[in-house]
Amino acid sequence: MWNLRRLSYLFVLLSCFSVTTQALNNATTKWLTLHGDAPLVIARGGFSGLLPDSSYDAYIMALETSLPNAIIWCDVQLTKDGVGICFPDLKLDNASDIDFYFKNKKSKYLVNGVPTQGWFSIDYNFKDLAPVTLKQGVYSRTSRFDGTQQSILTVQDVVNQVKPPGLWLNIQHDNFFSQHNLSMRSYIISLSRSVLINYISSPEVNFLRSILARLNSRVTKLVFRFLGQNDVEPSTNQTYGSLLKNLTFIKTFSSGILVPKSYIWPVDNSFYLQPYTSLVLDAHKEGLQIFASEFANDVPFAYNYSYDPTSEYLSFVDNGNFSVDGVLSDFPVTPSATIDCFTHLDKNDKPREKLLIITSEGASGDYPGCTDLAYTKAASDGADVLDCPVQMTKDGIPFCLGSINLIDKTTVFQSLFTNIASTVPELNITNGIVTFNLTWDEINSLKPEITNPWLEFRLYRNPKARNEGNFVSLVDFLTYAKNATTVSGVMISIENAAYLANQGFGVTDAVREALRNAGYNNQTVKKVMIQSKDSSVLKEFKKTRYELVYRVADDISDIESSTISEIKSFASSVILTKNSVFPSESKFLVGKTNVVEKLHSSNLSVYVQRFNNEFVSQAWDFFSDSSVEINNYFIGAGIDGVITDFPRTAARYRRNRCLRYKVPPLYFSLVSPGVLLQFMSRQSLPPAEAPSPILTESDVVEPPLPPVAKITPTARNESTANAAPTSPIGQSSVVAGVFTCCLTILLADLVIF
Repeated sequence: MWNLRRLSYLFVLLSCFSVTTQALNNATTKWLTLHGDAPLVIARGGFSGLLPDSSYDAYIMALETSLPNAIIWCDVQLTKDGVGICFPDLKLDNASDIDFYFKNKKSKYLVNGVPTQGWFSIDYNFKDLAPVTLKQGVYSRTSRFDGTQQSILTVQDVVNQVKPPGLWLNIQHDNFFSQHNLSMRSYIISLSRSVLINYISSPEVNFLRSILARLNSRVTKLVFRFLGQNDVEPSTNQTYGSLLKNLTFIKTFSSGILVPKSYIWPVDNSFYLQPYTSLVLDAHKEGLQIFASEFANDVPFAYNYSYDPTSEYLSFVDNGNFSVDGVLSDFPVTPSATIDCFTHLDKNDKPREKLLIITSEGASGDYPGCTDLAYTKAASDGADVLDCPVQMTKDGIPFCLGSINLIDKTTVFQSLFTNIASTVPELNITNGIVTFNLTWDEINSLKPEITNPWLEFRLYRNPKARNEGNFVSLVDFLTYAKNATTVSGVMISIENAAYLANQGFGVTDAVREALRNAGYNNQTVKKVMIQSKDSSVLKEFKKTRYELVYRVADDISDIESSTISEIKSFASSVILTKNSVFPSESKFLVGKTNVVEKLHSSNLSVYVQRFNNEFVSQAWDFFSDSSVEINNYFIGAGIDGVITDFPRTAARYRRNRCLRYKVPPLYFSLVSPGVLLQFMSRQSLPPAEAPSPILTESDVVEPPLPPVAKITPTARNESTANAAPTSPIGQSSVVAGVFTCCLTILLADLVIF
């Protein structure tokens, strides 16, 4: 779906169904909005998070991916001849190519008392703007949809061509137009005689007052828009922060208010949420609707949301205390799905689908990976399988860590051990400190460090917990997982086994012994998965009852039948990369492979890694929404499980009510790989990339693991293998601490939401 050139039958059919499902949801749910209705989704400039703001394509995509009663937002500017156009800013140069056609027409005007240079709409008649096309005005977003002949639209164009179910006109600069002898008041009053306008907003008191008596309040609602709390409203010469304290006055000329989201959920200087304000409850008490603005999936928001936009929307519409009456979003697909699919869910609701959720180093998106905090959070968040990438210490203790190089995951480079850094060509390590260079006690003298995989985009994970948590030995990990009632199994990852054997470390033997000592050989309740990219490792476990999982480390475009037969001889499951399912070029999907189908036909389960919440990790086709991405891999590609840094997102997806709909609503439908490419000019298409290789049998077949070399231990590693002191209740102190930690995290979550 989502082919913008064909709306017609499919759109009408799905719209009818979506209206039905939404109506049912509304009928059975009491919302904490002013009137008890579901919150509205207002699409700012259409789907402006992806396509040029206020373009025809952006408006149509907004309708194709939103609730059927979504409101289309138009920022109204006036041209020299008094034509109202939809354009996101008073200046035209940021979001159009006007500077190309009128190179020497830059002007300078006072805007709210500030000298401002640019190309202004008041300098051009509408017909002068005919050759001008729209472009993406936010430089962090893709520019590949620029140059597609998206003309500037008048308000009437939007009404006649887009036919929105609801129209919201925002009048941001009435005072500026008045200073240049253009009357926004006259334009709006005249327009209202022929166009149904549902909402009109403005940050200027006098403008709303001037049109109040001329519009039918039952048809058109006036909304006062708040700007920054220290900004000055030009009509009253008061700050918006001061006006916020007098909602009774606001009620005299408007039926609602539109506020930045920080007015409701403030954020401190460290980007963490503060307690919510009473503004929503105060507005509702005054009889005012309240709408929240500044929602976008592709900008950093409070760390409490773990880069999950659905979590942010839920805090505004379904927190148990209040709900805003609508949200203004650049990505209307996400609030639409949030409202219909994800609200009013209970954490204890049973999953609606059998999607296995496997962690990647625990909840490593929120805490340093493979720590007690990461594992406890993952179990609390609804993960099915906790994973442990096994590394070995110098004194032979197997423990969980996401890399054999301590520099990647710990503070070792800030310790006294920097003098033992070395290069290990066999492991592709340059100037690293491998785990088996330190004893377990020495490793515990370090601190774990959270991984920031998207640091180049200045996206940080939970900085307050950067070095929090304790390292976990394999034995302690297995003990915790065995006792965690919400966890159904463990996945032990083994890599570099051949190299370690040559260094005198039998990692496969260590894993077998730990599983035996933890009692996993004598139980059937907890699933045990052994995962490796080395077939030689998995063959060591062929005689066990464990699920053996072969990881295809690289992207592949296809797989040969003989390769599948070879994999099936030693494994029952396969892990693929995301690109091996949906290949992409420059982050745009270009197709779908049949690798999953081929593996399924041989009764091999397929898990895909690695799912992250950060929007830069996802193809543009998934709209910077982690739930959209999971939905397409699960429903669209049919995978059996996800491996994720953020198990909470996947667990909530698995409980959403839209999974039970016989026909998916618009905002929950599957993407069609390659569709977005249709809306690019030929020059803007991403460069074609060489296809990924086909996985052959020779890529999989390996010689057996070498025998473990007998190396005489040095004086420093002759210490006892009893790494963790025993607590009074008979568990290692790490395990005992885990349960206390779990309670602390749960309490913290309750405090925030």
